[in-house]
Amino acid sequence: MSTVSAGFRLMRAGWVLVREGVVAALPGEELSGLPRLGWRLARLFTRRRALAYQRSDRLAKAVVRLGPSYVKLGQFLATRPDVVGNDMALDLAMLQDKMHTFPKAEAVMAIEASLGRRVGDLYVQFGDPVAAASIAQVHAAETIDGGVARKVAVKVIRPGVRRRFFQDLDSYFLAARLQEKYIPSSRRLRPVEVTETLAQTTKIEMDLRLEAAALSELGQSTRDDPGFRVPSVDWERTGRDVLTMEWVDGVKMNDIAGLEAAGHDLKAIAANLIQSFLRHTLRDGFFHADMHPGNLFVEANGTIVAVDLGIAGRLGKKERRFLAEILYGFIIRDYLRVAEVHFEAGYVPRQHNVAAFAQAIRAIGEPIHGQPAETISMAKLLTLLFEVTELFDMATRPELILLQKTMVVVEGVARTLDPAFNMWKTAEPVVSGWIAGNLGPSGLLADARDGGKAMLALIRQVPELAVRTERLSREIDLMAEHGLRFDEATARAIGMAEARYSRSGRVALWVIALTLIYIAWKIL
Repeated sequence: MSTVSAGFRLMRAGWVLVREGVVAALPGEELSGLPRLGWRLARLFTRRRALAYQRSDRLAKAVVRLGPSYVKLGQFLATRPDVVGNDMALDLAMLQDKMHTFPKAEAVMAIEASLGRRVGDLYVQFGDPVAAASIAQVHAAETIDGGVARKVAVKVIRPGVRRRFFQDLDSYFLAARLQEKYIPSSRRLRPVEVTETLAQTTKIEMDLRLEAAALSELGQSTRDDPGFRVPSVDWERTGRDVLTMEWVDGVKMNDIAGLEAAGHDLKAIAANLIQSFLRHTLRDGFFHADMHPGNLFVEANGTIVAVDLGIAGRLGKKERRFLAEILYGFIIRDYLRVAEVHFEAGYVPRQHNVAAFAQAIRAIGEPIHGQPAETISMAKLLTLLFEVTELFDMATRPELILLQKTMVVVEGVARTLDPAFNMWKTAEPVVSGWIAGNLGPSGLLADARDGGKAMLALIRQVPELAVRTERLSREIDLMAEHGLRFDEATARAIGMAEARYSRSGRVALWVIALTLIYIAWKIL
């Protein structure tokens, strides 16, 4: 029955997307056969007034009708242009995470259930909601600590959002399985794995203790950074469903007129934003991955304060070296080195030719160097680079895709503040400084130190490895003598899984067919 209900929810979502003109806005002229016929039918069923809207506006109206979990789905897919395409990813990135507020009384109940204390004991004043998003809303409140009154922001999980999201998640998985089964060309994108990633990231985002931990970590790594910080966390008043943090007094970065009226230097803010983001990415390997202007405030002294750290990105040392070297390689036009870095990192399979790959990268870099510096987009560079690497069988790298999406947003914000923003000139001190510190002599010493630690850890595991090797050798001998065998439970589980997979696909197809017949009957 869960498959049937997921099928109905999926069809309702599809119908809303059709009626709001989202499907009709797709480039259907490039399709052929049944997909083109479906696109033509979608245009017939589109609301007439929806045709007057831009595609991004149609998406916004559709997700508002579908509810909070589809807002989160859209925001997640905005981080995967490899799945939905660059144009659609940009439209999805423009989705405003603004929802209706829920009653203050429900927020009070959620806080008391999460913290096990009365709201009156936690806050001397607890106000009405001041902002609401798909997963939570924010209230202004006041606390007394050590006899000192302090204004705080209290973020509270939306009631019922977990249940609603996991119901919709069933339909997302159904769509992903059907896509993998009936559209072979999409299997390279691994839609089921993409859906699993969505499920995991949203589970994390729905536990506000983890967002508090992310704020604490970023705050610790940036405590000495000039002109950038995040709000401090009140851990005593933070739980799974509630996050209490410092109240931020500042001008939102999307209020250009307000920033100018406050006397801020917009060019300096743009440079500070980009350098802070690159510093977090390269130095710390941990960055705010939702830096749209609504999440960025500018204080009176020009300091940028980033809020809403529900989505964060991480890069390992290999990925940071990869990013720094490709950016620096493009700056100095060393395309062969950029190609070699891809192969050294294992991103491009060894069967491809390094020189041929360098030639493809040169086709990206040379046109860029022919442009004025202020028009060069680092985000566009990464987008083109990932398009080329697709031709050389580079597998999807979720951490790099998230980085690309965040860089698109951050660079867009910087150019809003300063239309003549010079990306290369601003980024060069951070990138070259990281390369000098990590790929020069001091970097080699650090690598040697890390290698020594890894070797010491391996030596400590030698006795255990010897025992495991002996056990594995015996099992291989047994398999060579008797063949590979499944126990009864494993064989039964495989059979049940295969039967369930086939049955769910058939049920979904029947549901879709009956719905289409019903729609045709109503029309005729």
